[in-house]
Amino acid sequence: MVAGVLGFGAASAQAAVIHLDFEDINATYPSGYAAIKDFYNGGTSSDGTSGTNHGISFGDNALAICLNTLGTSCSNTSRGGLGDPTSQRGGLFFLSGSETFLNYATGFDTGFSFNYVSLNYSGSVNVYDDLNGTGNILATLNLSPNSGSCPGFSAGFCPFSPTGVLFSGVAKSIGFAGVANQIVFDDVTFGSDTPGPGPSTPDTVPGPLPVFGVGMGFGFSRMLRRRIKLASGKA
Repeated sequence: MVAGVLGFGAASAQAAVIHLDFEDINATYPSGYAAIKDFYNGGTSSDGTSGTNHGISFGDNALAICLNTLGTSCSNTSRGGLGDPTSQRGGLFFLSGSETFLNYATGFDTGFSFNYVSLNYSGSVNVYDDLNGTGNILATLNLSPNSGSCPGFSAGFCPFSPTGVLFSGVAKSIGFAGVANQIVFDDVTFGSDTPGPGPSTPDTVPGPLPVFGVGMGFGFSRMLRRRIKLASGKA
């Protein structure tokens, strides 16, 4: 209590969930498919748009797909009105190659998650401890076809399903693999095995009370006891 009154106390570390919703990468809605590039890395997408700088960059073949909403059709993919209402217009996919990468040079730990949809083909996601899909694999998620029915949204690739994994170590890149133009991802989330924005979760770790703080606290405690004793004698 004394440490709290004096402003001295436990050191704490704060870990926040980072969520990529792939909204506003395409300059307009409905739209084409902009290359994501450095949209989340202090730079821009191929459409010249920029988002929050999380220090996260994407491979050249990583694109932002335009998702169908009620009354608007721009692809064969939709969230079907499900999930985060602010994450309904954009997702991650690729039209060339069999995999695209995300690099997070600062690194992240604890968990990783996302929503995805695939109509006919399986996919997979690997978490690596170095950039560009190198180093050790910390976690693997195998993805089965999961699309169902979303009446009114004109989309065969719908709805999305959540998946995630907890792991040990520090990850620096993610490989999203599958058949080109046959799998879509959304709500890529770092620090949690549940996709979505989530709350910022403080991880408080008590640290040692500074020596100066201990001395001040002890002196304040003695002075407080003396005043109480004097007051008692006068009553």
